Amino acid sequence: MSKAMLLGAPGGPEALSWEEVADRAPAAGEAAVRHTAVGVNFIDTYYRSGLYAWPEAPLVVGAEAAGVVESVGPGVEGLRAGDRVAYTTPLGAYRERRLIAADRLVKLPDGISDEIAATVMLKGLTVQYLVTSTFPVKAGDVALVHAAAGGVGLLMGQWLKALGATTIGTVGSPEKAELARAHGYDHVIDYRRGDFVATALGITDGRGCDVVYDSVGRDTWAGSLKSLRKRGAFVSFGQSSGPIEGFSLSMLAQGGSLSASRPMLFHFIEERAELEARAADLFGRLASGAVTAEVRQRFPLSAAADAHRALEGRATTGASVLTV
Repeated sequence: MSKAMLLGAPGGPEALSWEEVADRAPAAGEAAVRHTAVGVNFIDTYYRSGLYAWPEAPLVVGAEAAGVVESVGPGVEGLRAGDRVAYTTPLGAYRERRLIAADRLVKLPDGISDEIAATVMLKGLTVQYLVTSTFPVKAGDVALVHAAAGGVGLLMGQWLKALGATTIGTVGSPEKAELARAHGYDHVIDYRRGDFVATALGITDGRGCDVVYDSVGRDTWAGSLKSLRKRGAFVSFGQSSGPIEGFSLSMLAQGGSLSASRPMLFHFIEERAELEARAADLFGRLASGAVTAEVRQRFPLSAAADAHRALEGRATTGASVLTV
């Protein structure tokens, strides 16, 4: 037996329940993994609250983790007991042990700690596909990133800077502004103290940004469109303030032949070869120092509800991890 954080029905953080669950041996194609660290992400709260549909009940949320392979099932090649691994998706990370399809696991290089891996598999791979595939950023582009002091935002600021982009980040406090500047942002806007649209247009001498990466949603999407240059790109990849409402395609024409996309990480790592290539790019940038990652909040796995309260209360910066 081991323990897992179970959800019997959608609700607030108090709906999370720390309970014993039965363990079983891995079936064909599976690996049994003992978790050492589990990442915390806004998508976890979307599932917990019922905003995202549940694939099953009771549900175990959590989309990224790191650990050690305990055993493998028949037909698994390239993995053995004792290997350090990490993954993002499928759901089910808020637990001490789990079974998972072996082809979803990535071996960890020696220079990447379990805690760092548990916080970059979802967030880091998200940055990787957003800046290389959804809108391939090139030197000289101007990129606006909302929630610049969050887990994705801090990684994205560094990655964009390494690509030669001019970076603009929005944050919600002076402390978060200082943190964002330390992670690659050329300009930081405290949206509580001013209009981010007017400021972004001023920074670009009225031209507008080439791309806006928006994980906030309801509170920012309309301003994001107004911050773009003609034929600029609006990339919506989250909704921490709530879902977008009132959007219509005609707004893209009115804004100057804009484009809009709503990508999801899984569609960019569904194939094993693509997962390995994107993870190799991420780990390579971490190893070189072009991008750095750090854990800024730690909570015991059994106190995942406290992590959710802090995250939804905008009381966190950067990455949070659940320790096992």
